[in-house]
Amino acid sequence: MRFLLIWYFIIINVFGIQIMKSDKRRAIHHQRRISEKNLWIVALMGGAPGTFIGMKVYRHKTKHFQFKYGFPILAIIDLFIYFYLFTLVS
Repeated sequence: MRFLLIWYFIIINVFGIQIMKSDKRRAIHHQRRISEKNLWIVALMGGAPGTFIGMKVYRHKTKHFQFKYGFPILAIIDLFIYFYLFTLVS
């Protein structure tokens, strides 16, 4: 079970980074964007650390209040949840 939890954490957070990268690229090229709702869904599914890293690395959505403060707060909550689940599942 611990193995699955680790892999889920890795996959959802890599996806969070990639979705921010993709949305930034689409914004630059004036293409159809990924909805903010979908960005939040990925973050709420445990990918907030990844979406936050992606936001910082690609300098994307950094001026929007809800992302600037929401993603870091949710990332901290996610890390606490992952840590709790990881220690719970032995």
